Amino acid sequence: MADTKDEELKARKERERDELYALDISGAEWHSAPGTEEHEERVEIAYLPEGAVAMRSSLDPDTVLRYTEAEWRAFVLGARDGEFDLEPGPRDGGLAAE
Repeated sequence: MADTKDEELKARKERERDELYALDISGAEWHSAPGTEEHEERVEIAYLPEGAVAMRSSLDPDTVLRYTEAEWRAFVLGARDGEFDLEPGPRDGGLAAE
């Protein structure tokens, strides 16, 4: 029974992903953090139907990641909780990301 539920969940998630990537977002309005300049590298997001979100880098606008509402909510909450904070390391001079 658990295997059947896992398979159903996987199939549902695949359908959601396929539907999300099938959306035409050519007219999407992209947003970035306030205070960033056009020439600066920045993360841009666009709000899609049903709470979904698209995300891209300003330096590579043709590569777009798309997230369902649940995935985006989980990411934002995790970021707020510090789950994605960078640890100091030798490559960044030992400074934590700000």
